[in-house]
Amino acid sequence: MAEPPTTHIHDLPDVILSTILAAISSTRSRNTAALVCRKWRQVERTTRTSLTLRGKVRDLCHIPTCFRSVTNLDLSLLSPYGHGLLSPSSDPSLISQLLYRSFPSVTSLAIYARTPLILQYLARQWPSLTHVKLVRWHQRSQSPPGSDLEPLIINSHSLSSLDLSEFYCWTEDLPPALESHPSVSYNFTRLNLLNLSFSEGFKSHELRSISASCPNLKEFLAACMFNPSYIGFVGDEALIDFSKNCPKLSLLHLADTASLSNGPDDPEDEDFSFEDSRISRAALIEVFTNLSLLEELALEFCKNVRDSGLALEVLNSKCPKLKSLKLGQFHGICLAVGSQLDGIAICSRLESLSIKNSADLNDMGLIGIARGCSKLAKFEVVGCKKITWKGLRTLCSILHRTLIDVKISCCKNFNSSSSLQAVSPISDRIQRLHIDCVWNDSTKQIEDREVYGFDLNKLAENSTDYEKSKQKKLKYSVDMDSDSGCSYMNSNGNAFWSRTWEQLKYLSLWIAVGELLTPLAKAGLEDCPNLEEISIKVEGDCRERPKPLQHAFGLSSLARYPLLSKMQLDCGDTIGYALTAPSGLTDLSSWERFYLCGITSLNLNELDYWLPQDRDVNQRGLSLPGAAWLQQCVTLRKLVIHGTAHEHFLMFFPHVPNLRDVQLREDYYPAPENDTTEMRIDSYSRFEDALNGRPIPD
Repeated sequence: MAEPPTTHIHDLPDVILSTILAAISSTRSRNTAALVCRKWRQVERTTRTSLTLRGKVRDLCHIPTCFRSVTNLDLSLLSPYGHGLLSPSSDPSLISQLLYRSFPSVTSLAIYARTPLILQYLARQWPSLTHVKLVRWHQRSQSPPGSDLEPLIINSHSLSSLDLSEFYCWTEDLPPALESHPSVSYNFTRLNLLNLSFSEGFKSHELRSISASCPNLKEFLAACMFNPSYIGFVGDEALIDFSKNCPKLSLLHLADTASLSNGPDDPEDEDFSFEDSRISRAALIEVFTNLSLLEELALEFCKNVRDSGLALEVLNSKCPKLKSLKLGQFHGICLAVGSQLDGIAICSRLESLSIKNSADLNDMGLIGIARGCSKLAKFEVVGCKKITWKGLRTLCSILHRTLIDVKISCCKNFNSSSSLQAVSPISDRIQRLHIDCVWNDSTKQIEDREVYGFDLNKLAENSTDYEKSKQKKLKYSVDMDSDSGCSYMNSNGNAFWSRTWEQLKYLSLWIAVGELLTPLAKAGLEDCPNLEEISIKVEGDCRERPKPLQHAFGLSSLARYPLLSKMQLDCGDTIGYALTAPSGLTDLSSWERFYLCGITSLNLNELDYWLPQDRDVNQRGLSLPGAAWLQQCVTLRKLVIHGTAHEHFLMFFPHVPNLRDVQLREDYYPAPENDTTEMRIDSYSRFEDALNGRPIPD
């Protein structure tokens, strides 16, 4: 009897195999697939559409030529980071032609453009570019306004999207360039100008000029000057004119430069800012009426916008597609008087809501938002002084079927324990969480047994139509057992909350300088079996602080999370003495030892590390203790250091057996201009040769 024919994956038609490989998004998985056989390698190369080149600028002659289908090309991370792609010693025309022949299909480009020379040559090679992202952390050269962008706009007639969010420039650079080329600017559909390098942001006349030049914009993000103390601030007239000029917007994000600063709000500050903004309720209503296609809206001001509830109610009727809303310094957003819904609670279609510095938002306002915005999957509350864990806990109880992403920061009545108690009703569903590590008085609110209990059957009488049609008639109440630290939420008498944060995959923490991380588990995060990524931001001035009594920050306590493989440790806003500290004080090397001690207990695959800094000398350098601790992370495959490092310290890393990718980025304002001892090109090239010259086990 003949054996039945066997079918192998190699028997699949090339079209089907190409479709399968094209659906793989992970770069490492695609590289693995390319090693199966020559056929798979060819199919993988022909289906790859996105590529980030991590080669060396000096070795551009070795550019791969097999990725001819790539449409999205990122050249912004070539090493040494921040140095010119086209060096004076090379032939710029020859290199640009070589890049074009290797990647002829590019329509989206990211490039570190330290000088206009790079854009002058590359834009000519790809005239069909539709999206460009420019990166520059170094100071702008003393050239006429618009000269940095002129070569790009002249040669890219199909350009429709421009990202300058990481491009150090002036606000005066963009309007002249757009006005000089109306045919190109008319086709723009996306502009990202949310740039931290702007000291003041776009003025009213600049905002009018941009909107008049780009009437077809669909996405616009920008840092603006809303402070009425400055000449040319953005007020009612500028906002109304902007909305009339760009009626097709689906995404609008306007933020005051002061709200973009990295520093957190002080929970003890006054609820209202010192003065009001010049944005009126009538102007907001007219803007919302003009922008009927909005799907995402973010308005982050630094001055008070009072009595905004009525204007926000208009959003529900005038912007029916709105799904995401972010508000900063808006007051009166939900008064919650009686059982009638008002303000932002009317916007029943919202799926993401972020509220920052709303002075009069209280617990009843949170409950009103939960009742009205029943589709919320993401909720952020920052700097709201009157809300408590009871109100937020009730919100989570009502939204327990949809809410999976929560951020609680800089709220006066919240510490770490109360933040976790507030989100405990969704502990079995939440996937992303941010809290502040505030350990003081950690038991004060946990012992408080008063919570909100309410019957949704009664509240539903005054709810929106959507809420009436979708809401089940359930009675919710929340209670707490102060003895065991357990929380329960009852639905028809059935408790279903447990201690385990089963679905939590991403955790973000803010912690003040000098504080320890070890109390995190006792606060309520002792069991997170699926936690994969954690982000820790350390902030504060350690120049006047004594040396920590403990020798370690507490990273070893994170070893309780078995799947943790990615970490962002951000000490970029930790200020200290990079050089010799005054007598009795500690320099940054000791603080770096304190924060990295214990990191070897973790099985990390990827680490992003922002070095602490000395602002007086503009130095963010890796110290000897820091390099020694990182060298002992034997499981690391990718290491990104945001700062500088001596060659001697870099040579520690080739001894890490699994390390494949080390990036040294000066991605902060202002990046060092000169070829310092920490960032000499020859030194970094020798390190790369040593790293890449090792045998690779896998």
